[in-house]
Amino acid sequence: MGTLQHIQHQISALNDLVKVNNDRAAGYQKAIDGTDDLSLKAVFEGYADQSKGYVNELNDYIHLLGGSPVEGTTLSGKFYHAWIDVRAAFSKRDDHSVLSDCEFGEDIAKGSYRRALDDKELIWEDEKVLSMLSNQFGGLKMAHDAIKALRDSVALKEKQEV
Repeated sequence: MGTLQHIQHQISALNDLVKVNNDRAAGYQKAIDGTDDLSLKAVFEGYADQSKGYVNELNDYIHLLGGSPVEGTTLSGKFYHAWIDVRAAFSKRDDHSVLSDCEFGEDIAKGSYRRALDDKELIWEDEKVLSMLSNQFGGLKMAHDAIKALRDSVALKEKQEV
């Protein structure tokens, strides 16, 4: 792969992660709208802001490579958010189901980062981008674990109330 092709591949991969983070922020906005629990709203706002920060970092690096950052979300993210809307219209939305949706979204984001970091064609030679992606991936793993713990605690609380 030539240098220009390599740079274009990096830009494309980083733009894919921009879209994933835009999906994640949109998902957390839906989660904010889906709960009345103020503490959960604060958690969701924090993770939406985290993704917006990740997008800014990714965009800065895309510019550094001479590329143009994308806007918007992934097609799969649009379908997923539409599915959440349909499901919400026909079923009772409780905090457990909102948190389950968030955990699913975190799994998708983590998978996207894992694939980018494992992409042998990208050959992330630049320590700055490798460090940025590794730090963001670590943040996503921590967010996933926190959301999962919240989901499990809400499930336990709801079970005890029955």
